[in-house]
Amino acid sequence: MPSPTPARRSRRTLLRVTAPAAVAASLVLVPLPGAFAAPSTGAVIAEVYGGGGNSGATLKNDFIELGNPTGAAFGLSGYSVQYLPGSPGATTQWGVTPLNGSIPAGGRYLISEAPGAGGTADLPAADAGGSLNMSATSGTVALVNGTAPLSCKTAADCAADTRIVDLVGFGSAVVREGSGPAAGASNSASVARGSSLADTDDNAKDFTAGDPTPVNSKGQTTGGGTTPGGGGGTPVPGDVRIHDIQGTTRISPLNTKTVTNVPGIVTGVRGYGTKGFWIQDPNPDNNPATSEAVFVFTGSAAPTVKVGDSVLVTAKVSEYYPNSAGGSQSVTELTGPKVTVLSSGNAVPAPVVLDAAKIPAAYAPDAAGGSIDNLPLDPSKYALDLYESLEGMNVEVRDVPVVQATDKYHELWVDASSADPRTNRGGVVYLGYDKPNNGRIMIQSLPPLTEQPFPVANVGDKLTGSTAGPLDYNQFGGYTIAANTVGTIQDNGLQREVADRALPSELAIATYNVENLAPGDPDAKYSELAQAVVTNLRSPDIVALEEIQDNSGAVDDGTVDASVTVQKFIDAVKAAGGPAYDWRSIDPVNDKDGGQPGGNIRQVFLFNPDRVSFTDIAGGDSTTAVDVTGTGKRTSLTASPGRIDPNNEAWNSSRKPLVGQFSFHNKPVFVIANHFNSKGGDQGIDSRFQAPTRSSEVQRQKQAEIEHAFIAKLEAADPNARIVSLGDFNDYQFSPAMQTLTKDGVLRDLVNDLPASERYSYVYQGNSQVLDHILVSPAFKQQHVRYDVVHINSEFATQASDHDPQVVRVKP
Repeated sequence: MPSPTPARRSRRTLLRVTAPAAVAASLVLVPLPGAFAAPSTGAVIAEVYGGGGNSGATLKNDFIELGNPTGAAFGLSGYSVQYLPGSPGATTQWGVTPLNGSIPAGGRYLISEAPGAGGTADLPAADAGGSLNMSATSGTVALVNGTAPLSCKTAADCAADTRIVDLVGFGSAVVREGSGPAAGASNSASVARGSSLADTDDNAKDFTAGDPTPVNSKGQTTGGGTTPGGGGGTPVPGDVRIHDIQGTTRISPLNTKTVTNVPGIVTGVRGYGTKGFWIQDPNPDNNPATSEAVFVFTGSAAPTVKVGDSVLVTAKVSEYYPNSAGGSQSVTELTGPKVTVLSSGNAVPAPVVLDAAKIPAAYAPDAAGGSIDNLPLDPSKYALDLYESLEGMNVEVRDVPVVQATDKYHELWVDASSADPRTNRGGVVYLGYDKPNNGRIMIQSLPPLTEQPFPVANVGDKLTGSTAGPLDYNQFGGYTIAANTVGTIQDNGLQREVADRALPSELAIATYNVENLAPGDPDAKYSELAQAVVTNLRSPDIVALEEIQDNSGAVDDGTVDASVTVQKFIDAVKAAGGPAYDWRSIDPVNDKDGGQPGGNIRQVFLFNPDRVSFTDIAGGDSTTAVDVTGTGKRTSLTASPGRIDPNNEAWNSSRKPLVGQFSFHNKPVFVIANHFNSKGGDQGIDSRFQAPTRSSEVQRQKQAEIEHAFIAKLEAADPNARIVSLGDFNDYQFSPAMQTLTKDGVLRDLVNDLPASERYSYVYQGNSQVLDHILVSPAFKQQHVRYDVVHINSEFATQASDHDPQVVRVKP
């Protein structure tokens, strides 16, 4: 498995659900027939606030705000808003505030209600006023076509009253629409509809809690100026600009504050997943550390704006962490927005071009493992700071190499910096923790795939022309261009490699992670994997397979036997023209070796009995530790196959090494098949914690120490012991685990014999890196070892596995 990989889903954009706090009040407005017999199509209740003047409140008065989502003014003569406490008694009456005038087309209408003893801010000039003393936490408000008090006191009775145009119950209100009342109202929080004023007749779904944002029919707010939907003249921007929101660190100086009438041009719209849109100020400041763009999160409602719209946004500033537990960066957002479109068809701000001249050589500031959230950004010194200073802004890459192939989520990675070290086949190679390759950027298509098909590319292809859009951030890849336009792929003609054929005197041993192979997988997967063994690996004498699942696959039914899985693979190899492999393995204890739940993945030895023999020694099972017996040429395992120290806590929820004793040309060869624990839980390269913590290394280090001790014991018994340790170690050649495994010269990690540009078996977040290894003991002289990583999967959009296999040919 790769570096920390969260659960994934279509389009790889997190779906978020806002869960308001508990609310307890109900507002009802009475217009035309059937308030919740059918959703309102005219005026609706847009916002309700009953905490005015209470302890902790900023506003002095309660208020009710109406909205008009239609294109024509909505007359209110003869209408009223009415209020009922959340749990009305037998004698409780509806309170009434009569209305007059009208709600402008697309506008708002503000009704002030009773003041409290506290608060510091006045409402904007109200369009109507009353003395309803509403609860801050529970009640019902109705918009009513009439001024006579309602008499209903249950949801069912009110639903039958055709005078009710719209109704909102909040908190623990008995009278409400839909599945439940709106939640989260308090002394400091109102409940409000989204900017689209969508009405599904379900208060719990239609309303969310947030800072009160009263708006009158002139578009005026408590912050001054005018706000979205105002009908009293042309709305004007407030005092805050986007660069004031973004600030000079990763955390907004206005975090949790409500900002009014923030101006910008819409540069991108996302109508799926995390719905919303980006706006960018066409008039930037002169501070390179402050971004001029921000994402406006619209919740479950699809945004109604278009690219090129000039808008004003009133909303709450928030910091969203896509993967807080994993240490992700935050995204500064505007939430619960009210949006006014001033004009359409405007030119979007020119994109910032990302290239080697722009991207700094250093990756991130070092906070000794602490957070860099509040450090001043230095975009001229650190790549992470540069990307943060451009968060949400329109950016562009031109004629860039593809360094990770298109995946099933319709994404690919490019490298915008020619300074990053290249592989021989066009990727960028990961050569150290301090060399993360700063130019890697994920590309996603912003428009739906039906409108803009995403290109299919392999590593080494070139994404030509312009690829441009807002610079997003997500938990799956860090900084990402949400591309409005995607360039054209120039095919570099990447070919799958074929290993050299082994000589008759050479023993060929391979490792291949077959990625959760189960009997229920398509025959095509078996065929592709088998064809690779036969054609690309040249039918090695021994193949160590990782991630072989049990006979029931991921069904957690207690099955541990994998004979069906293995035999299906052996049959596929034979059908592809390969040898009739025999096999050995040890079933794990159910659900104790990690991996996909229920799958019971394990390592398996395949071997060609026409070329090599397996030395069967009884006694090996899932919980019995294999040991070494004898000395010199009589050195042997106590069990073959066996498992190395399987009860040690280092192997908790991880695969135990499988060791087998083989004979080739009458010489014993000891082979260890490995699959160390994954990198799950590590902080990512782009983490807000720098340097990131790689917590999973602790367990792999322990695993390496145990295996090193076993190998040292084997070599102490026979200094000429021929040992090959191979598999998916889930770690880099420079990692502590691999350094431990090779200490004192007991093993040589063959990947280090390759040129630096060829050291990779896996591609993750645009980095070509090593996770799989083959190591050999000193008994195998360097001149008698031929080693190759066979690149057939990791660089391609079409993969049988996410790992590349490896093969070594040795002369014992």
